Amino acid sequence: MRQPRREPGSRAPRPTEGATCTGPGESWSPSPNSMLRVLLSAQASAARLSGLLLLPPVLPCCLGPSKWGDRPPGGGLHAGPVQGLQRLLEQARSPGELLRWLGQNPTKVRAHHYPVALRRLGQLLGSQPRPPPVEQATLQDLSQLIVRNCPSFDIHTIHVCLHLAVLLGFPSDGPLMCALEQERRFRLPPKTPLSLQPILLRGQRLEAALSCPHFLRHPKQHLIRSLAEARPEDLTPHVMVLLAQHLARHRLREPQLLEAIAYFLVAQETQLSSKVVQKLVLPFGRLNYLPLEQQFMPCLERILAREAGVAPLATVNILMSLCQLRCLPFRALHFVFSPGFINHISGTPHALIVRRYLSLLDAAVELELPGYRGPRLPRRQRVSIFPQPLITDRARCKYSHKDIVAEGLRQLLGEEKYRQDLTVPPGYCTDFLLCVSSSGAVLPVRTQDPFLPYPPRSCPQGQAASQPTTQDQDPAQRVVLMLRERWHFCREGRVLLGSRALRERHLGLMGYQLLPLPFEELESQRGLPQLKNYLRQKLQALGLRWGPEGGCG
Repeated sequence: MRQPRREPGSRAPRPTEGATCTGPGESWSPSPNSMLRVLLSAQASAARLSGLLLLPPVLPCCLGPSKWGDRPPGGGLHAGPVQGLQRLLEQARSPGELLRWLGQNPTKVRAHHYPVALRRLGQLLGSQPRPPPVEQATLQDLSQLIVRNCPSFDIHTIHVCLHLAVLLGFPSDGPLMCALEQERRFRLPPKTPLSLQPILLRGQRLEAALSCPHFLRHPKQHLIRSLAEARPEDLTPHVMVLLAQHLARHRLREPQLLEAIAYFLVAQETQLSSKVVQKLVLPFGRLNYLPLEQQFMPCLERILAREAGVAPLATVNILMSLCQLRCLPFRALHFVFSPGFINHISGTPHALIVRRYLSLLDAAVELELPGYRGPRLPRRQRVSIFPQPLITDRARCKYSHKDIVAEGLRQLLGEEKYRQDLTVPPGYCTDFLLCVSSSGAVLPVRTQDPFLPYPPRSCPQGQAASQPTTQDQDPAQRVVLMLRERWHFCREGRVLLGSRALRERHLGLMGYQLLPLPFEELESQRGLPQLKNYLRQKLQALGLRWGPEGGCG
């Protein structure tokens, strides 16, 4: 069903709040026929997609070492000839110049340069309302270069070239598309009969749209929400993985799309490996969204039981997503905590990250699963879960309110009465931590043990953080000020990301009293005096008090 045409200048109707932020336990139900009809129109032409996705022109492509292997770390002025050629291709001013850089440097050209050339060609064609005509000989020469060298491409490079060639309008029966298709089929033998080739072409168009660099960098929400119908047979696991990764990357908590992924996972259960399933499940944990699909959890439990020993890292990744949703299956926990599984992963390249995930799962069992009686992670195998601020916080530190809040606390309480970025057992990094006496006085942290015991001493499972049982042994309460920055939430919503919600939930269950500082309130403070007054009100509302020697300002 195509969307009704709107008059120029009219505004699209905004979705209701329930449709945008439906979560576990909320009343939202998709219509019976809307399971997989919310993806890109399979009938959209390649030209229209290129117009949507290549305009305005995208920034120069940055290909990292994890994908291509020969880009020097950090780039910089001293990059080698391979990196220098990539920079020349990214800055080419015309298709002819692009081809000249490739033809004149045969010893410097690597496989990853050809996707760069195709991408730059798309930018040149899409950078002007009326792009100059490209000589057919230029396209033929570029096509011949790729055809000649594509046998040396890896499968990722082949996929990228194939998607870009579709966007650029190369004929499907031309030598370039045929050579790339042949190499793709040679690496990944098709499981579908020849009669489904038109469907495969439509699926490739979906893949091309979701793989476009501009679409990857910028969440095209208006494009996603106006998606027309696509038949279920048009959708492949790769398309659904790209969609799941896009939702997770841009924090897009779109219930219809998430329900479509859940339904696809259940419908294709027997055809999916655990390595694909981990990518499909990723957005549910990250976006803190438990789907309404009733077979979602039983399906994942069957997949874990079937393939847990085949792909250890994929298994713990799936369990990590389920941990964020508070849906851990006991049978899978028995397996990953078994001595055989732990010994098996000890000698793998992913041993450290798996041990970190297992340590987090062990903490979840300790704090959230009173009925679990199976094996646990041995103490000698446990590591700190998140020993430092998360990557997103470090990347966005210049937008964070942490520095000004720290200065406000310093002037309000004094430097000795709070700790910043302290990691508490079993490995959660706290923004700010205060030690408070039973009478509410803020105590110097150096005179107190800032850590509460872990595991909690005689703490009934599910006990509220505001009523810790450890006060009889240690009267000092620990208050954690939690910054809730804008990027800690799903986009356009008030739902915390799964990792954030998990950290706050576990800190509360361990006995820490949480004081959230939402970004809306922090952004509304104009200057340090207002912020100090805001923090004073927040702390006094908890019954906290401090003397003039702390600098009550």
